Amino acid sequence: MTTKEELLEKMHTAVVEYEEDEARDLAQEYLDAGHDPLEGIMNGLAKGMEEVGQLFENNEYFVPEVLMCADALYAGLGVLRPHVPVAENERGKGQVVIGTIEGDVHDIGKNIVKMMFDVAGWTVHDLGKDVPLEKFVEEQLKTESEVVALSAMMTTTMLGMQKVIKMIKEKNPNVQILLGGAPVTQDVAGNYGADGYADNASNAVTEAINMVSKLREIESDRKK
Repeated sequence: MTTKEELLEKMHTAVVEYEEDEARDLAQEYLDAGHDPLEGIMNGLAKGMEEVGQLFENNEYFVPEVLMCADALYAGLGVLRPHVPVAENERGKGQVVIGTIEGDVHDIGKNIVKMMFDVAGWTVHDLGKDVPLEKFVEEQLKTESEVVALSAMMTTTMLGMQKVIKMIKEKNPNVQILLGGAPVTQDVAGNYGADGYADNASNAVTEAINMVSKLREIESDRKK
């Protein structure tokens, strides 16, 4: 009999090797064996997509491979997600506005981050690439999202992040701003006035969950 750890590893591999049917079948086998569906998502499918992100960054995978890996991810997700208990599904969940800064047309990294938020059960408002700065502000106000995730892949477009942060914080100082992208560092994020920085897709979601938890604690203290 295949162990839980073996099934998790096989789901991971199915995503990396863009085996859509295999990912779906393994997810069903994992579920039929009575294992925790949330763990299957996070430690199987999502771990696979995390590796895909690394392969893309290292120029070992390109856009076609990433898209096929995404199909495998969502095939497995379609099996497991409906079985995640509601209480577990709600934990740490929030809304995020995500997009690549104006002037920047690189969006695969951003799309991988978007998938990870999707996997974690967040409501994602994806603005796409080359997004006008004021659009981030408008979308946050319209959706009342707790987190805005900004991506830039070039130093020239990265400068726009600082402007967006200032614009958003003026309208709503409690919004949590998360930065990512090749030229961005922890120091840059701090200097720009962001609330967090993520160097990969998985860390982006973890950081965002911590941000939402912090916001809810502040809100809870305010009501006491």
